[in-house]
Amino acid sequence: MRKTVDVLVERLGGLAPQVAMVLGSGLGTLVDQVEDPIRVAYADLPEFIESGVTGHAGELVAGQLAGKPVIMLSGRAHYYEKGNAAAMRPALETLAGIGVTTLILTNSAGSLREDMPPGSVMLIEDHINFSGSNPLIGEPSDKRFVGLTEAYDGDLRAQFLKAAEAADIELHSGVYMWFSGPTFETPAEIRMARTFGADAVGMSTVPEAILGRFLGLRVGACSVITNLAAGMTGGELSHDETKDMAPIGGARLAKILRGLAGALE
Repeated sequence: MRKTVDVLVERLGGLAPQVAMVLGSGLGTLVDQVEDPIRVAYADLPEFIESGVTGHAGELVAGQLAGKPVIMLSGRAHYYEKGNAAAMRPALETLAGIGVTTLILTNSAGSLREDMPPGSVMLIEDHINFSGSNPLIGEPSDKRFVGLTEAYDGDLRAQFLKAAEAADIELHSGVYMWFSGPTFETPAEIRMARTFGADAVGMSTVPEAILGRFLGLRVGACSVITNLAAGMTGGELSHDETKDMAPIGGARLAKILRGLAGALE
């Protein structure tokens, strides 16, 4: 991993961002707002990540956002691609290795609430890991016993809400439930998820949140709502729907993230 860190430090040319954002589908507009961007393809970073999902660019972009240095991962690796819950570990270890201390995660998700329709944005307050896996399985040290009472940093959540208010954008809050994918959930699973206390469902983010806390990063996360979950509308779900709807909520979340970046110390 040291080699990857050294390569990235050299490519950044003295830029030392402490805030990193993992961008899900629909957030390409935020990458375009980065000033003086430094673009590095994942393929150019040894032992980094590969993203095989349409809608994920597969590049690292660093520069200034709202006057603050940031680094963005435009695209992520998912558990369902190769069955590896720790697929994002090399990338997050690299970010921690160059001095990142704050990790902002984003995703596309299905809503379990009628009052949170497609195009909405949800601040993740907590999560339910329903995948049956964990990115720290196999970690030999006692560091694997990570406390997740405050998985999503309270101060960051408060700053998300302030940034949303300043941008005049409604920001819902709720619990995100991680399913392994790649298939969408069944109506019965959605009824179960609602009973368990979930507000949104998706196929990412939870492994990264766990890894982020393992690495000592403070973590914040938001979901772009792309659809109502299975059984709520009578229609079938599809990845095309996700790609079509993600830019709508993504534009709203991009405004929030820009305001958040400007406010972070």
